[in-house]
Amino acid sequence: MKLYHGSEKIVETPQFGAGNPRNDYGLGFYCTQNLELAKEWACQKNTDGYASEYELNLADLSVLDLSGEEYTILHWLCILMQNRIFIPKTSFGKKNLETLLAQYKLNYEAFDVICGYRANDSYFTFASDFLENAIPLQNLASSMKLGALGMQVVLKSPKAFSDLMYRQSFVAEKEIYFKKYQERDSLARKAYFEGYRTTSVQDAIYLIDIFRNPELLHGIEL
Repeated sequence: MKLYHGSEKIVETPQFGAGNPRNDYGLGFYCTQNLELAKEWACQKNTDGYASEYELNLADLSVLDLSGEEYTILHWLCILMQNRIFIPKTSFGKKNLETLLAQYKLNYEAFDVICGYRANDSYFTFASDFLENAIPLQNLASSMKLGALGMQVVLKSPKAFSDLMYRQSFVAEKEIYFKKYQERDSLARKAYFEGYRTTSVQDAIYLIDIFRNPELLHGIEL
């Protein structure tokens, strides 16, 4: 698998145990399969940066692919809420979070690699609204496509780090990619608050409905 990591500097040898433990899937090395997206990540502080390219040998690695048929958006949401800071605003949000963790918790730390949705601050807002019963599942599913953030690949174990080979790096110019980074986020946020945050849907499915009947998750395209 070819991967890219965007940052302010070239990262030839990623260090296991380094980084921010409050990222989407906890402590790990976060990558994308999209070079252009990695360049945006590299310039998110309005500085020039680099997209470092790697090859990851998956042959002997355990991979948690959250886009697989055996998992749902609630498994992704459960992992997200264990790592990002979410303080429920209502009693509904508190109860929903407790039930989510009880019913959809995965032993994700046991895997070498995790593949799943990326959640920047905008997407975390969308997910938080869903937990608070502010939007139904259908609107959350549509919101996940806003901004085309795509999937990210996260290395979680020492073995995964040892199977990652650095190949080369590409310069990311802030004049180009900081603007793209801002536009991707602002357009997603604008579309959400002007559309999906306020739009009602027929046969709306809220989180509390799914807890009562998990079969409601089937048929929702994510």
